[in-house]
Amino acid sequence: MKRTPLEDKITDLTAPVLSGMGYALVQIRVTSDDGQTVRILAEDSAGNLGIADCAKISRALSALFDVEDPIPGAYRLEVSSPGIDRPLVRAGDFTKYAGKDVKIELDIPLNGQKKFRGILRGESGGKVALDTDNGAVELPLGDIAKAKLVMGEALLGPPPGKKKVLNRKNVKNKDKTPNDTKPKEKD
Repeated sequence: MKRTPLEDKITDLTAPVLSGMGYALVQIRVTSDDGQTVRILAEDSAGNLGIADCAKISRALSALFDVEDPIPGAYRLEVSSPGIDRPLVRAGDFTKYAGKDVKIELDIPLNGQKKFRGILRGESGGKVALDTDNGAVELPLGDIAKAKLVMGEALLGPPPGKKKVLNRKNVKNKDKTPNDTKPKEKD
């Protein structure tokens, strides 16, 4: 949600190039954990991004950054998909993923609390609605520092059902009808 001036500059350069290639920019983060790294999350119109797409985007942006030189000093460029537990960064993300479990962190505490987790109900009028264990809350969109989907059943679906294990009794009687003790004839 909140971006540095350098991230804003890179976003302004990158978004139109990605759009022209048929992709949407999801997020740009510049970190200096282990040298300077520019992390770009992008997706296609279906919300996917494969390895070939990442390579294509990386080549295009490397050429752009060589010409425009928006990043001072050496840097590493990483291009990837937002993943299943994707960050929510655009106002529309909070509506698109309504009904999903999310974690949200605010820059400015709301009633003494900065971190929230619950079921996302959407965004309207600059407020993000969230159902938490402590009740419903509305979080100011402009105060959100980080937001992401939580990996779990809401994203992945329910776990596969248990397979019924046939015991000897079930195997012995599996071809019988309830009113018949003789095995069914096979066609």
